[in-house]
Amino acid sequence: MCEMAVSKSNKKKHQSYISVPSQIINSISQSHLESLLHSPKKKQSHGSKLRNPCSVSQEKASLATGLSSSELNVGGRRGEKAGFWAQPDGMGYKPCLDFSPRYRTESDDIVKDRSKYLLVVVSGGMNQQRNQIVDAVVIARILGAALVVPILQVNVIWGDESEFSDIFDLDHFKNVLANDVRIVSSLPSTHLMTRPVEEKRTPLHVSPEWIRSRYLRRIKRDGVLLLRGLDSRLSKDLPSDLQKLRCKVAFHALRFAPHIQELGDKLTERMRSKGPYLALHLRMEKDVWVRTGCLPGLTPDYDEMINNERKTRPKLLTSRSNMTYHERKLAGLCPLNTLEVARLLKALGAPKSARVYWAGGIPLGGKETLLPLTREFPHFYNKEDLALPGELEPFAQKASIMAAIDYIVSERSDVFMASHGGNMGHAIQGHRAYAGHKKTIIPNKRQMLTYFMNSSLPDAEFNNIILDLHRDSLGSQSFGLAKSGGT
Repeated sequence: MCEMAVSKSNKKKHQSYISVPSQIINSISQSHLESLLHSPKKKQSHGSKLRNPCSVSQEKASLATGLSSSELNVGGRRGEKAGFWAQPDGMGYKPCLDFSPRYRTESDDIVKDRSKYLLVVVSGGMNQQRNQIVDAVVIARILGAALVVPILQVNVIWGDESEFSDIFDLDHFKNVLANDVRIVSSLPSTHLMTRPVEEKRTPLHVSPEWIRSRYLRRIKRDGVLLLRGLDSRLSKDLPSDLQKLRCKVAFHALRFAPHIQELGDKLTERMRSKGPYLALHLRMEKDVWVRTGCLPGLTPDYDEMINNERKTRPKLLTSRSNMTYHERKLAGLCPLNTLEVARLLKALGAPKSARVYWAGGIPLGGKETLLPLTREFPHFYNKEDLALPGELEPFAQKASIMAAIDYIVSERSDVFMASHGGNMGHAIQGHRAYAGHKKTIIPNKRQMLTYFMNSSLPDAEFNNIILDLHRDSLGSQSFGLAKSGGT
C-alpha cells in the first residue's frame, strides 16, 4: 500500500510516507514498516508550510490513476454506522503515488526504449496470476524493458483458457502505465525471430539488484527475456518508487474487463439495495483441506476421504508435513469451518439480519456444509443467488472470471472476512486498505481457537474474549502485522 499520513497539531504538521507491497500489508517486515512510519522530525520556521506532494483533487487523481472517486473516498463513511458496521479510523492516510524526480526522469528513456522486451507466463488462479502480473511490470521497469502483455497459462485444475484481455481491461492497463512501463501486445517484427532467453529458476524474494545483475546483460544482448513462475519471486521490500508502482499496477491499472466490471457492479448494487452487507471468502473446497493438511470435521467419512487423498497425492500438501492436524489447527494454520465462522461473527456483533455475500467454490459436503452459517444469518447469498437467469451463463466454464466477480462484490462490501488467508483474501485486504481502510476482519485463529474448544465458557464471556482478541485486527490503520496463516 502506498499512502501519505498527515498528523495534525496546533503548531505543526508531520508527514509520513508509506510504501507497502500490493499483495498485503503483513508481508512487509516490522522494522521496515516502522522506519517508513516514523520519519525524523525537522524544524520548521514559524509560519512555514509543508508541501503536500499528493495534494491533487480526487477528480484529477481518479482521471490519472483509474480509481473512481468513490474508490478514492478514504474515511468518507466514518461514524455513519454504529456497532458491527462501524468503519475504522483511517488516521488521515490517503493513497499517494507521488514518484520521485529521479523516477520520472528515468521514465522518459524507459518508455522510449525499443531494444529490450520482457515476456512472462503467469500461472495459478486469477488472484495468483494478478500478483504475478504486478511483479512482471515492476521487473520490466527494473530492466528498463517493454512488457509484452502477459500470457496466462491454462489452469490445470479448472481448465480455464482465458487470456489477459478476457479478464482485464487491456487498453486501460496500457494507458495507466504509459509513463512507467511500455506495454505492447506482441513482439515487434525486429524481434520476432529472436529466440528468447528463458529463465526458470528465479529464487524467492529477489532484490532489484539481483534482477539487474542476473538479467540485464542478457536482455541487452538478446533483446528478449522469458520468465515463468513469478509467484513470490520479487522481494516484498522494495525501494519506495517500486512499491508505489506495485500499488499503481494492482489498484489502478489492473481493472477488470468492462463486461465483468458491469456484472460485478450489478451484483454489488443488489447486495446493497437493502443496506450494508458483509462479504465472506470461504475456503472450504476439497483441495483446500488436502493442501493444508487439515480436516473438515464434517463426518468421519469426509475426514477419511481427505486423509486418503493426501496419502495418495502427498505433493499436494503445502503445509508443514511434520505437524499433526491438531497441531496445525492450534497454530492457526487451518481454515475456519462454517460453525467457527458463525460463532466468530456473532461474537463480533454481526446482527442476525446482516446480509452476507459468500465468495468461493462449493464447499466439501455441498451447501449442507453452510447450514451453521445460514441458520444464524438467513440472508445469505452468492453470485448464483443474485444473478438473473442467463447473466452468468457466458462465464460457466471460466473460473477466472467467476473469481473476478467475487472479487468485485467482496472488495466493495462494508465488512470483509476470509476464513483462511489465500491470494484473494490478501489481495482484497490490501485493496480495501488502499481504497479507504474499509473494515476487514482478520481472524486471530492462533489465539481464539482454544476458547472455541472450551464449552464451559458462558456466551457473554466468550463474546467479550473474542471481541478483545480482534480489537487490533478489524481493518484499522494498525496494518494487521500478525499473520493470519494460510496458503
